[in-house]
Amino acid sequence: MSDTADDPETFDAGGITLEKRREFVWEIPQDEAEGMRVPARILASRSLLEEIKNDKTLQQLRNTTHLPGIRKYAICMPDGHQGYGFPVGGVAGIDAEEGCISPGAVGYDVNCGVRMINTNLSYDDLRGREEELVDALFDAVPSGLGGGGVVESDISTVESVLNRGVDWALEHGYAVEDDLTHCEDEGMRHDADPDAVSKKAKDRGRTQLGSLGSGNHFLEVQRVTDIYREDVADAYGLEPDQVVVLIHCGSRGLGHQVCTDYLRKIEQAHQGLLAQLPDRELAAAPAGSQLAEQYYGAMCAAINFAWVNRQLITHRTREVFADVFDADWQDLGMDLLYDVSHNIAKREFHEVPDGAGGTEQRELFVHRKGATRAFPAGNPEVPKAHRDVGQPIIIPGSMGAGSYVLRGGENSMAETFGSTAHGAGRLMSRTQAKQDYWGGDVQDDLREQEHIYVKASSGATIAEEAPGVYKDVDEVVRVSDALGIGDRVARTFPVCNIKG
Repeated sequence: MSDTADDPETFDAGGITLEKRREFVWEIPQDEAEGMRVPARILASRSLLEEIKNDKTLQQLRNTTHLPGIRKYAICMPDGHQGYGFPVGGVAGIDAEEGCISPGAVGYDVNCGVRMINTNLSYDDLRGREEELVDALFDAVPSGLGGGGVVESDISTVESVLNRGVDWALEHGYAVEDDLTHCEDEGMRHDADPDAVSKKAKDRGRTQLGSLGSGNHFLEVQRVTDIYREDVADAYGLEPDQVVVLIHCGSRGLGHQVCTDYLRKIEQAHQGLLAQLPDRELAAAPAGSQLAEQYYGAMCAAINFAWVNRQLITHRTREVFADVFDADWQDLGMDLLYDVSHNIAKREFHEVPDGAGGTEQRELFVHRKGATRAFPAGNPEVPKAHRDVGQPIIIPGSMGAGSYVLRGGENSMAETFGSTAHGAGRLMSRTQAKQDYWGGDVQDDLREQEHIYVKASSGATIAEEAPGVYKDVDEVVRVSDALGIGDRVARTFPVCNIKG
């Protein structure tokens, strides 16, 4: 569907009416009688709205506006879909003094995120060796449900990882200095508090350090197919036909347990606040309360764990490439482009309405659940390696479609608290996907029709992640680029994929 000035000014989403503010910007107006503290904004084309309206995304977004201290508006990205309480693709800036922090608005997989590793290999260097490479990666990188990781660890090791992040990996030979300078926050949240993480969570993480896990997590070898902004692509070290590696995973069982632990604690300790909210999954701790501080410390520790998790997979991936191509990984140019989180809450300063017709700088808990930080060029929080051109943003598509590298757009700070989408976004539940697709058929079709080699721990996993269960990533990125919140830099296409 087109998005033009001739389009109707409203969109009927099955009981929720969206009002068009401008192209790709829709709003559920604030209704104070219903308890909405701010409006809710949806950034989408009409074709994406037709998909978004089919689940509970918009109701969940409207529910989010009830959170105490929420400022400006709640936002849904173009890849938005139904989540637990807070929609995936949701962003909320909540006052860090007068508001609250919500584990459900971060998600169960704390610091689920994605990183891209460059190489100096071309697609021709890889052609004909796809099966050898996918088999070697599958054997080397633990995946699937349960335990198994790259390193053997005890509780003491886990606590050090929780405290230090990628700096721990550097000390133990799993990282180089350049990896830290190309990671969000240089791979360490200094507010981490390992003591706020339960023993049960640490025990779950102990056997999973350096593993993909299951679900939509993957390691994918890709080739660069398109360059849209040559100067930025050059700064990122990207060129046509280049082979790159994408790693998508999070904090495994440890992060899940952190979310579970604090949801239950907050539900018990702050029942008065919970009673004001339309969904228990939005349970929140008031800013400044003991549980708010403990959760923030535990979440930051889980963030560090996830960064180390992806770093260990990077280490193992470099070893595999070195073995398959008979060269040191440094000689293969396997440098980290960037690592960015998309399930996270961070203390950040943003311009918000002051209630008197002006604006003011406020410190907010910016909750991004299935949304990526997208800071523009010049922002001091962008690592120095990329500050001149803007923060890299990595947007995975399905294993049968392209992925994208974007850079933080100039409008992101004003429009979205410095955020954009995180992927294609699901169209179909995992249960429905397994009914509609057969894993072996999907695997064969991808290999025979697209020359994409996929390996997973089970056929059911491949069925759950079939290309047809995801939205059109091209359309998601088109909206981001048009709004100036995340600018297209390059497009990639899968070659090999391993899934949990």
